[in-house]
Amino acid sequence: MRVKDLPLADQPRERLLASGAAALADRELLALLLGSGSRGVSAVELASQVIAHCGDLGELARSEAHRLLAVPGVGPAKAARVAAAFHLVRRAQAEPERSRITCSADIASAAAPLLQGHPRERLVVIVCDGRGAVLRRAVLSEGGSDHTPAPVRDIVTTVLLSGGAAFGLAHNHPSGSLDPSPADVEVTARLHEAADTVGLRFLDHVIVTDTAWRRIPYDHHP
Repeated sequence: MRVKDLPLADQPRERLLASGAAALADRELLALLLGSGSRGVSAVELASQVIAHCGDLGELARSEAHRLLAVPGVGPAKAARVAAAFHLVRRAQAEPERSRITCSADIASAAAPLLQGHPRERLVVIVCDGRGAVLRRAVLSEGGSDHTPAPVRDIVTTVLLSGGAAFGLAHNHPSGSLDPSPADVEVTARLHEAADTVGLRFLDHVIVTDTAWRRIPYDHHP
């Protein structure tokens, strides 16, 4: 029986959408990659033959496309799709884990490579997901030796467009001073308020020099 002749609720694609990939057997997941069967053989049956040809799922994952072409009914398009899918998995597994922000020191550490050694003040935003994993580090502005603009609207917009749930801010003081200016304190307070308004979590604002860092205090007055 062809897959498309099965009741809709029993078809692999519909079951995956309804219940998630974990609800499908290996051959059904592979059938979705193959896309279709061949003459007289359903996609699920063809997937079973491909797995059997390789020996097991692990060997299939390590197989190049040309090896899959030996299975009757598997042409270049099907073989390429399967090989590409498993190769993407290998690339994802090889990527280093994203750094995670758990405290103010982590914000300073993540921003330092973009700030230290620069003769002008720079403003850096660290965008994180809900668990604190860093999604993006970006220089938002660069000014003079003792000042750089900190546009609250642009900062919040950058975080939202990056898909972030939380963010931290850092800027450098080329003079080496760790003392926050009145403007530093003011923009920190405004960012707390703006983040609350749009449902973001503002982690902290820190000053970074070539040798040290310091968080900017925030006193919330309801």
